[in-house]
Amino acid sequence: NSFLSDGRKAFASFLQFEYSQENIEFWEACEDFKQTSVDKMDMKAKMIFERYVEADSPSEVNLDSATREQTRKNLERCDASCFEEAQSKIFTLMEKDSYRRFLKSKLFLELSQPPMLNKPCSLEKKGKQHVSDLSQCLPSYA
Repeated sequence: NSFLSDGRKAFASFLQFEYSQENIEFWEACEDFKQTSVDKMDMKAKMIFERYVEADSPSEVNLDSATREQTRKNLERCDASCFEEAQSKIFTLMEKDSYRRFLKSKLFLELSQPPMLNKPCSLEKKGKQHVSDLSQCLPSYA
């Protein structure tokens, strides 16, 4: 879906602006990891761990020490679920924190506006407004 793809790109740009793009990069790396062939899993898991999970790693994500340690142990029996808990915690962090700010950001508001097709928006008119007059200014999600 193009809207979802554009939305994810916009959210990634927003996280970069907030200096927290490692969160979505880690989430995407975990999604990619789940599709990895079994013969490449060990190597890929180690790379993801060293880049995002290990303390003081280059793109360290904000995980509690228990989750970090559990993820380290999961690498010993490496399978498609070894980053599941860590990925879930980072998803929740983004959902409750960064994503809420993103929804209020100028970037999201511009992305969610439908093309106006040179149609004047009733918000630009002066005088008392009726709720029905605002429909052409609101994003359409149909």
